[in-house]
Amino acid sequence: MDTTINVDSKTRDRLAVLAEARGTTVRALIEEFAESTLTPAEMKEHADRTATYLAEHFGVTVTDESSAEILRGVRGQVAARHAAEPDAV
Repeated sequence: MDTTINVDSKTRDRLAVLAEARGTTVRALIEEFAESTLTPAEMKEHADRTATYLAEHFGVTVTDESSAEILRGVRGQVAARHAAEPDAV
């Protein structure tokens, strides 16, 4: 069943540019986004499965604290790279 999504003209125009750059339609672009973007519950499920795998196969225990620390490190590296090479990120 088709439906209409109302967005402002700036967003509509941006979606059109993105779709054209990918050689697709706005509809296909939005469908791809909806299919490939995980919900918070799906992300938690993936994280839990990964933590279980790491524990079972490598003896590594992933905690919320260790995950947060890793995320801070990655964000710091991205920020540093962006500061050094603004067009690289």
